Amino acid sequence: MMTTAALDRVRVVLCETSHPGNIGAAARAMKTMGLTRLVLVKPKLFPHPDADAFASGALDVLRDAVVCDSVDVALAGTVLVVASTSRHRDLTHEVVECREACRRLVQDALRGEVALVFGPERTGLTVRDVNKCQLIAAIAANPEYASLNLAQAVQVFAYELRMSAGGTPARPSSGSETATHDEVEGFYRQLEDVFQVSGFLDPAQPKRLMQRMRRLFARSR
Repeated sequence: MMTTAALDRVRVVLCETSHPGNIGAAARAMKTMGLTRLVLVKPKLFPHPDADAFASGALDVLRDAVVCDSVDVALAGTVLVVASTSRHRDLTHEVVECREACRRLVQDALRGEVALVFGPERTGLTVRDVNKCQLIAAIAANPEYASLNLAQAVQVFAYELRMSAGGTPARPSSGSETATHDEVEGFYRQLEDVFQVSGFLDPAQPKRLMQRMRRLFARSR
């Protein structure tokens, strides 16, 4: 039985998309697999006729899309955030394949809001934006040519999300609550303040301390 309640809690977040046609094509990819929650962070051109044209029959997903000015706003209230990126980064969080990431998203969606985040077409997600996620997911593609269009990547993830939702039994809550994105970011701000007040962190030379802390707690959830 399809766990539609889980899919209803999945946000697809597109950050600073430059081509409106990619937004429309992503909306079409989402609707094909039963996803409706599209969030746009600082899109270059939206609304736009090209977005409508590429959306085909998914205009309702476009019309209901939420447009916001920051990743934090886009992720507010989520309990799990997955970054879609194939770029190599030092000190990254746990990296899993697309299928495993979608399985975890669907499982956590049974308890709260979750998000899947994509970066701009040309540059991908920034390190700062990735640091706001708990997991990094990559599509297993040809290592000699792993270039996927944004909407194509959304389609692959949307398919895996639907497949995971189809086989995920609704389990009762364990009684423990997962911290939301807002609470986690507040924790990091307080932690950094304590580090500075105690002299453990020099704000003039912070190096990668907070990035390491984010990695540590992202793994522990």
